[in-house]
Amino acid sequence: MPLSLAKRLDVVQPSVTLAMNARAAELRATGVDVFAFGVGEPDFDPPSFVLEAARNALAPGAKPGVSKYTAVTGIPALKEAICKKTAHARGWTPKPSQVTVTVGAKHALFNLALALYEPGDEVVIPAPYWVSYPEQVKMFGAEPVPVPTTEATGFKMTPDSFAKVLGPKTKAVILCTPSNPTGSAYDESELRALVEVWKTKSEAYLIVDEIYADLVYDFPHVSAATLAPDARDRIIIVDGVSKSYAMTGWRIGWSIAPERIAKALDTVQGQSTTNATAIAQQAALAALTGPQDEVAAMRDAFMKRRSVMVDALNTVPGITCRRPEGAFYAFADCRGLYGLPYKGKPIATDEEVAFFLLDEAHVAAVPGGAFGAPGYVRFSYATSPERIVAGVASIKAAVARARG
Repeated sequence: MPLSLAKRLDVVQPSVTLAMNARAAELRATGVDVFAFGVGEPDFDPPSFVLEAARNALAPGAKPGVSKYTAVTGIPALKEAICKKTAHARGWTPKPSQVTVTVGAKHALFNLALALYEPGDEVVIPAPYWVSYPEQVKMFGAEPVPVPTTEATGFKMTPDSFAKVLGPKTKAVILCTPSNPTGSAYDESELRALVEVWKTKSEAYLIVDEIYADLVYDFPHVSAATLAPDARDRIIIVDGVSKSYAMTGWRIGWSIAPERIAKALDTVQGQSTTNATAIAQQAALAALTGPQDEVAAMRDAFMKRRSVMVDALNTVPGITCRRPEGAFYAFADCRGLYGLPYKGKPIATDEEVAFFLLDEAHVAAVPGGAFGAPGYVRFSYATSPERIVAGVASIKAAVARARG
């Protein structure tokens, strides 16, 4: 008998995205042009000054050097820049001692899960949700409590539905606005209403993932920490440079937490990764402190692509798609494609829809069941308008062929 693995992994679900990616790679290997609507990263290069800062940091004799350890929670200059960016863009000013620089925003969330969650705890998560939220909760023995939302409410949690799930076991609430996978974002009045409900639960933390906060198109983003200055001792913000600055591979994120939590995160990270990569921290520092023109241009491009993707998807018989408020995802209802023939039987699930789109239209997208929303498929518009138009045209042709 082989040696056993840790039992905690028994509760972690395998990723359907990996199966999709593997199939897409097989198609590409045979010369097929696959439309990459499943990827959750910008197709732009990072701003030019970010790349220049990284090159300068690598130059012989450059100070500070980038070949040595840094402080576990990040270099002081970057932590200061995060605080200044938060003050400018989010409307409140944390202290550097509250900041933990991590190996991406996902790492920040993992650190928090390790530091906060225990068996018997419940963590409230609106659904649809990013796939890692409930899996990280379960990995540490706690119980994710999904709050179903509907397209009729814009895939947003209502105060009434929120209040019903808060209880004596609630340890934390995780919000993501704008959301992956739906692109939905809470405006100020909607978020304020949720914050007021949360404040009635004095023992629960509010963890807000703001990784897409610079990509809100229809109204200004507002931070929960701005709305609840009297409750910041229980609010934790997660953010990073991945989406806004097209720096996914640099792996720099951060958490902003009450100081006692930040100290615990220092302990956690000190026994895992230690510091995030030194040169990536220098690049992130340049991103936050440099000119923001290229960032604004990327945001404008995404806003235009949103219209191209949503309008195109709504021309496909069997697909309907609401207009998201932010991020770069369109979350489409594809249940109208159920019943189409695929591999000798009628399509019956969103996962089968996604594999049909990949095999027959050569479009890679992510089925909604992975996000707690069966019947939907997530399409990323982090690609050119020309590719969006061509990819959706391929979907229309595949559907027409299937209908005969």
